This record gives sequence, structure tokens and C-alpha cells, in this order.
Amino acid sequence: MNHLRSRKLNLLDVSPSNKLGIVSPCARIFLTLCLVFSLQTPLWAKSDTSEEKPPVNTYDKLRVFSEILSLLEANYVEDLDNNELIDGAIRGLLKVLDPHTSYLPPESFKQMQVETSGKFGGLGIEISMRSGILTVVSPIEDTPADKAGMQAKDKIIKIEDESTLDMTLTEAVNLLRGERGTAVTITVFREGVDKPFEVSIVRDVIKVKSVKFKSYEGNIGYVRIRSFSKSTSRDLDNAILELEKGNMEKLILDLRNNPGGLLNQAVEVSDRFLPQENLIVYTQGKTEDQNMRFTTQSRGQHVDYPMIILVNGGSASASEIVAGALQDLNRAVIVGTQTFGKGSVQTIIPLSDGSALRLTTARYYTPSGRVIQSNGITPDIIVEMPLKKPQEEKELTKAEKEKERVRKFLREKDLKKHLKGKSSGGEVMEPGDDKEVSEKETERLAEIAEEMEKDPQLREAIALLSGWSVMNKVFKTSAVEEAK
Repeated sequence: MNHLRSRKLNLLDVSPSNKLGIVSPCARIFLTLCLVFSLQTPLWAKSDTSEEKPPVNTYDKLRVFSEILSLLEANYVEDLDNNELIDGAIRGLLKVLDPHTSYLPPESFKQMQVETSGKFGGLGIEISMRSGILTVVSPIEDTPADKAGMQAKDKIIKIEDESTLDMTLTEAVNLLRGERGTAVTITVFREGVDKPFEVSIVRDVIKVKSVKFKSYEGNIGYVRIRSFSKSTSRDLDNAILELEKGNMEKLILDLRNNPGGLLNQAVEVSDRFLPQENLIVYTQGKTEDQNMRFTTQSRGQHVDYPMIILVNGGSASASEIVAGALQDLNRAVIVGTQTFGKGSVQTIIPLSDGSALRLTTARYYTPSGRVIQSNGITPDIIVEMPLKKPQEEKELTKAEKEKERVRKFLREKDLKKHLKGKSSGGEVMEPGDDKEVSEKETERLAEIAEEMEKDPQLREAIALLSGWSVMNKVFKTSAVEEAK
């Protein structure tokens, strides 16, 4: 113990190599704290005897840090704020780690707690760092960012006039937030577009409704999960109950542009579609308490319909857990494009001054052991979406749009002087023999046709499920013939 005291005093009494002569009070305090913490084993540390590494002399590095801090305080051309210096040092420390590990000053930590309530101010956009570039994970549907045309994988290279190069996630989020009704201009680089372009987005209060649903082709249910919030599994149960009233026999689960959310909700959603005693996801970290396994519990309504999951580059985190589990266990066909690849676990650790450390503590693995982090989930059937340009070409007039819509629903029988059809018995069928379709139904069909025309991934999913019964019938017949 005397040896430790002696070592500590020697470090504190070190003089920098110039003529300053003493270590500043701020440097002394910071170095004392660093030494106290360096003498303790971190909670997440774990010895690894299989790969011994030469010990790093932490004391020497702390000595250099104290020298630099003293030099800055004594010689920098302008007066410095010691709090800003220490905060900057902490951010620099964490910047050498993965982009999801970050320091949250007290104000940022409070703001993050507001966000998790499901109602917050901003643009409605999930962002991350990829290769040091601020990248859109996905816009949240029906938010200002979505309406402004932002897309997954867009690179934000400027916020107003400030470059995002070397900017932290926390700094970027703070710049993008602001008072409701105010605008922020961002400069975006999009793959396939010749040059960067500006997008002006008006901030608003973001309210996320996690689940929406509808039906296609009479018996195909469609459920869109926008994010995994605290009510998602309950909202999913309600959606399925409503769809079953309409004779649902097949299901499309749309996880596109879903940036993730709560892990327990991803597990509960997966649980709805899997039989008992199946592994959904597991995590592995540096310590035993970070290694967890999540299995099915049959906590809600079980659904066993033929199923397709839609994913894209904006599907991240919790979305990838659901898609990966159902793909590994042969429960669903995955259609779309490669997912984002965000498969790490972040733990928020509050600190004594009201700030917090957002620390990456583990990785997610699918039931078969696939690593989600940086790899993502590869769909069973790849279907690309057409690239959206920042500015659409010629805008059709209202009359032209109506004419285009009507034209899609014209058939031979609608043409003047068309030949009458005949039944299999040879009788001529009069126009009145056809089942009349109401104007409201025609409008609904027109909307579905337009939606499917713009969305080839959804169109592919509907086509696959529409042919599901036919293919099953064919394969069963073939199996019976072979048995004979």
C-alpha cells in the first residue's frame, strides 16, 4: 500500500518538459480520479488466459495526459473551460471504440429518456455511423423525414453548414433536434444519384404508432411493424384478431425501414409465430451476466399461417432478430434486400453527475449462431426496389392521374362493340351476367394496384402467397402419385 501511495505521489509531482514547473490543479484532480479507477478491475473485465497480451503501462499514459492538460491550461491562446476539456477527453476515449458506444452529457441523457416514451421532437429519422459517415438507418413512416423523401442508407454529409465528418452521433442528434415548426437543411449523398443534394425538413413532434394492417386478395393479411415499442406485441395481437375476422389464411409481416427498438418486444413478436421451446436469439459478451438466451414462451396468440417477411436496408436491430429467428427455424420466407446489420447490445449506465455511458456490451446471434452485427440478414428471395430520385420527373395533372387509374382497370368487355363471351355450354353471356363491382370496391382495387406497382417487394410477396395453395396442391398430388 505504501508503494502505491509513493507511486501516486510521484506521478502527481511530475513537471512537464517545458518551463511550467508544476501540474495544474485540474490535471491533479483528473489524474487522481484516473488512478483510483485504474487500480480497480472494471465490472465488465474478464481474464483470458488463452491469449495473454503484454501489460500496458496505464500510469505512463496517464502521466502524458496530465502533462498535456497542464500545457493546454497554461499556454493555449484562449481561456479554456475545464469541463469542456474533460468532456472532450471522455468523448475522445470512446471514439476509438464502436460508433454505438458514446458519452451522454446530462442534457443528452435527459433527452434520450424523453425519446423512449414514444413521443419526442425531431425529424423522425434513425441514424448511425457507418465507416465514419453519418448514415440513415431508416426514416420512420409518416414523419417529416419520410415525407421529405429520406431513404435508408442515405449519407448525411452536412447539417446546415456544418460538416458531419468526425462528428459523433450525439452531436449530430443534437443538431438535428430543435423546436417544433423550425426547419433544418441537410445535405445528402445517395447512391445512384450523381451529386449531393439538399433536403429541408420541418421539425415536428414524433408520435410513433408501431403497427398498421390491411388485407390483400381477400385472404392475405398484411401487418406493418414500424418500430418495436412497449405496446408492439399487444398491437400485433389486435391486428391479427381483426384480420382473422376477414378470413385471413396467409400473412405478410412488413419490417422494412423498421430501425428496431425494445428487445423484449422483438422476442414477444417472434414468439407469436413459433412453437414452444425454440431459441429466438442469444447474446454473448465479455462477462457471464451479458450472455443471455431468449426462447419461446407462448405468451400470446399463436399464429401458424404461411408467412412472408419483408425486409430492406432500413431493417435493423430488433427487426433483424425477428427475421433471423423465423428464417433459421424455417417459419417464414424472407423477401427484399439485405438488412442493415446492427446486431450489438447497448447498455445505458447512469453516472454520478447525471450523465450516462452508452456502452456496447454484447452481440446478438440468431438461433443457428449467425452473427447479425455488420452482416445483417440475407433474404431468401432478393427483390430490389427502384431508385428514387431526389426530384420526381414531370408531375401528372389530376385529370391525367385519373385517366391513368381508369385505364388500368379497362378490360375487353369495357370496350365499345366488343364481342360477347360464351360459357362452356356455348350460351352467349350478357354483360349483366358478370358480378357487378361497387364503385367503392373499384376505388379500393385501384389503390391496391397503384401501391403494388410502386412496391415490387410487396407485389412479389403477394404473388408468392397467392400461389402457395396451388403449389401445395401440386406437390401433394405428385407425392400421392409417387407413392402409388
